[in-house]
Amino acid sequence: MSKPRILIVDDDSGTLDSLTRAFALEGLTTLAASSAARALELVDAQRVDAVLTDVVMPEMDGLSFLQKLREKDPYVPVVVMSGQANLDMAIRATRLGALDFVEKPVGLDRLLVTLRNALRLDRLERENRDLRSETGTLLGASAPMQRVRALVERAAPSDAAILIVGENGTGKELVARAIHAGSPRKDGPFVPMNCAAVPAELVESELFGHEKGAFTGAAAQRRGLFEQADGGTLFLDEIGDMPHSMQAKLLRVLQDGRFIRVGGSTTLQADVRLLSATNRDIDALVGDGRFREDLLYRINTVSIRTPPLREHREDVPALVAHFAEAAALRNRWRPRVFSDDALALLRLQPWRGNVRELRNVVERILILSDGDVTADGVREALPTPPRTQSGTPTEGALRDLADAFERDVIRERLKLHGGHVTNAAKSLDLERSHLYKKCRQLGIDIREEG
Repeated sequence: MSKPRILIVDDDSGTLDSLTRAFALEGLTTLAASSAARALELVDAQRVDAVLTDVVMPEMDGLSFLQKLREKDPYVPVVVMSGQANLDMAIRATRLGALDFVEKPVGLDRLLVTLRNALRLDRLERENRDLRSETGTLLGASAPMQRVRALVERAAPSDAAILIVGENGTGKELVARAIHAGSPRKDGPFVPMNCAAVPAELVESELFGHEKGAFTGAAAQRRGLFEQADGGTLFLDEIGDMPHSMQAKLLRVLQDGRFIRVGGSTTLQADVRLLSATNRDIDALVGDGRFREDLLYRINTVSIRTPPLREHREDVPALVAHFAEAAALRNRWRPRVFSDDALALLRLQPWRGNVRELRNVVERILILSDGDVTADGVREALPTPPRTQSGTPTEGALRDLADAFERDVIRERLKLHGGHVTNAAKSLDLERSHLYKKCRQLGIDIREEG
């Protein structure tokens, strides 16, 4: 991880030099600006982890600088210092978002403690924002997402084993975390394992641990995931990929909670709630003999299906807003807004990678856009041309293909604008009368849209 970068803003060159030298000795990278205007240029040009600014400066004082800084970066921690400090100035600085206010001359030790606290709090807040942003797939007012949340709320307080099924990118682990957070075990550990990512010969050691010398490379005793999850939740992702030879051993542990480390002889016990997930057709795996039917019964007391994004496209605007805000917080970007046309275009995408793909696309759009996001900004960032909600057919006459595409686009736009024909026509750059004519041609009943 790179050294924290501190921006020092002061019109006194002596202060800049002495603080730069002192901070360098403490392992901090510094940027020096002799004016607020220069400081704003530096913030535009590179990452800054904290700002230390004087108040009394020519042309633009420290409080005006702080106000403009907040427009560019709402989250960077700022410490204000002044030799003419008073209570009113301190209150104004705090209201503008300053983390602390110190009087000049300020002792170096006090200043370093203040900055380290600011950096620590900023890191914790960013980690918390990242964690909160991961719950984005449970957002949405659509019927499919309401069903998921209702099942989570009903199943979480029990100790039942739950199987979460759904395509990649639909948020299966996030559902598992939501179940854990709503359970009596919420203060215990949540321990995830991706069964598809662990080599078959290491799955047993990963789950149950091993003793020193149990196999080549076992240089020390290791606690397995069952021990680590004691009193909490063990989440086995992609359980359909678990080696068949391990399934019987897992079933035995789930039945009595007892296991032995690889290479050991002592029977251990763990109190664990099991949550599992798969993107595969588990019933088909059972039918083919690749997954034990008795294990399926054990892990599938309750089943929760995470819907693909194409089944709840009406949640795209809420998800976009959430991911855009999270990206701005994480990267210290100025918050930006997606236009109605931009959101409508995003709703038309196929989203084969589901919510995970949407999140990545939103961040790519923000990286490539200078201001608020328009439909053109979305087009530039998308890897493929826009697709209709139902998916444009791939076979048939060109006229039929064009009609199908236009029909879906117009329906999407009418729904987006709540059936308001004038606004829908304006967003499509059409005359109102032209849109009515198009609807008649394509068999769209405007009264049923919106």
